[in-house]
Amino acid sequence: MAALVLTMVVCLLLGLAVVLAVAVPARREGKDLLTPRGEEVVARVRERTEHVATATKERTEEVLATAKDKVGEVLPSR
Repeated sequence: MAALVLTMVVCLLLGLAVVLAVAVPARREGKDLLTPRGEEVVARVRERTEHVATATKERTEEVLATAKDKVGEVLPSR
């Protein structure tokens, strides 16, 4: 099991080294890492993530308020 984990870590480090060896020099030369289509995809994902995060926050606040109300109804105030 330890050999498997060690092998996975080595593969991860090799992949990271390859990405750094390619991306860092390209970025220094002023080349974009993403194509225009890739930039659009990232922008859409960012917008969608913000929308989902906002909706989740609102729903969580509603559920929390409802739970507090129900607890207040069940437990007598001191």
